[in-house]
Amino acid sequence: MKKTRLWLVGALVCVLCGAGVLTNCDGGKKDVAAVVSATDDSSEFVNITDVVPDVILEIRYFSTYNFVGQRIDGYEEPTALLTRQAADSLKVVSDEVGKMGYRLKIYDAYRPQKAVDHFVRWAEDLKDTKMKQYFYSDLDKNVLFPQGYIAEKSGHTRGSTVDLTLFDMKTEKELDMGGTFDWFGPESHPDFCGNPETGEYTGDNRMSPANRSITAEQFAHRMILRRAMLAHGFKPVDTEWWHFTLKDEPFPETYFTFPVKKL
Repeated sequence: MKKTRLWLVGALVCVLCGAGVLTNCDGGKKDVAAVVSATDDSSEFVNITDVVPDVILEIRYFSTYNFVGQRIDGYEEPTALLTRQAADSLKVVSDEVGKMGYRLKIYDAYRPQKAVDHFVRWAEDLKDTKMKQYFYSDLDKNVLFPQGYIAEKSGHTRGSTVDLTLFDMKTEKELDMGGTFDWFGPESHPDFCGNPETGEYTGDNRMSPANRSITAEQFAHRMILRRAMLAHGFKPVDTEWWHFTLKDEPFPETYFTFPVKKL
């Protein structure tokens, strides 16, 4: 694989962490002594729609409806890319939920480093809060770095992470998950109001600063997606119900730079 650039993680320590550790926004931490590579080689990636033809795409970062409020750098077309391995696993998930009357709807998949850099610049501009009411109304923008919502590295850039939900073919609407994609707050946590390991709904909303809650039905909908993803090789994070990464991702130390457009 062609490498266009190599750098030490120590030179790019994530703003979310103290010296010595890099956080990849998917729960994993790397020692700064590790070497991380960057490349613009897209040869091991596929268009998700070529592998999962019935998937629905709503690529938020190609649009202006996202927490930044404008199209994000690196998104040249409203499409979704993944590594071949991740796309193949997602096809199995799609087949399973399809039998239940659902389709997969994808908000984001592979995310180029250029886009992550755009997020960082936006987060540093504390005066730009035009999308606050839609995505982080309970938070001051200056806490987005310390609380882990924005980082200098993202698991999406390794190419095997996907943000998605379920689309109900009977109602022709997204399944009600009790919260919007990219909401910055505890309401987005998979364990909000329930136990994701057992699927038990508790109704406990003490984590929400606004005393919000989700219903038992909404929690159950989140669990349908979670169980299907985990059953076919993906792992979740504890802060976003929509976010999953292939457990055996093929490029765990590589961050890709090519733009999002059809291959």
